[in-house]
Amino acid sequence: MIRFEDVTFAYEKGKPVLSAVSFEIGKGETVGLIGANGAGKSTVMKLLLGLAGPGAGAGSGSGAGNTKNTGSGRILVEGIEVLPKNLPQIRRKLGFVLQNSDNQMFMPTVFEDMMFGLLNYGMSRMEAERRVDEVLQDLGQEKLKYLYNHKISGGEKRMAAVATVLAMDPEVLLMDEPTSALDPYNRRIIIRTIGALKQTKIITSHDLDMIYDTCGRVILLSDGKIAADGPAEDILMDKKLLEANRMELPLRFATCV
Repeated sequence: MIRFEDVTFAYEKGKPVLSAVSFEIGKGETVGLIGANGAGKSTVMKLLLGLAGPGAGAGSGSGAGNTKNTGSGRILVEGIEVLPKNLPQIRRKLGFVLQNSDNQMFMPTVFEDMMFGLLNYGMSRMEAERRVDEVLQDLGQEKLKYLYNHKISGGEKRMAAVATVLAMDPEVLLMDEPTSALDPYNRRIIIRTIGALKQTKIITSHDLDMIYDTCGRVILLSDGKIAADGPAEDILMDKKLLEANRMELPLRFATCV
């Protein structure tokens, strides 16, 4: 489904953020992308979306875009390389839930936000409204439909942001810190929601307990390189490995040590 082939990338020449990163993610996998601040997690997301690197017209010798960006290697989504000419096709397959929902929800109501993308993709209004209702019902969030974005809680806004992305029916769901700043109740709702979704999912987070609850596999990045890639339980219970890469055990395990 997703493949990074020996990807190296720098925002400034001579200062690589990713170095020779290679991995594959299969259809239906839920993968946690973890690492200390500056490890390269956000850059992986940006490269996938074409917001940096060759997909943004920079790197790989293209000579276009920001010439300070340099990169090599290939990134593929379902066999399609992330390049400027392929971005419309690739972005139809990807849904991105931002860490800060305020940066994602820009229409007055949840309903209008969910309708916006569908209508711009050419769906009829009747079909779009049906899709909105289906997604909200699947998430158990029908109450959000006509609420104003500036009046709902942080947890409700996070669920609304997820609903807005799911309405577009992406094949791959990218989630950046989905539980940050949530109270325990809303955090549990998000974890249950992630667990029920059938899409291929890549989740970046410092909430390692949430990663343990939702992800079958973990990729640990450290200083732009893959330090470990394997079953979530093996990596998240490895105290020496985590501490060597400036991380700590999930709280559930730390209390047992």
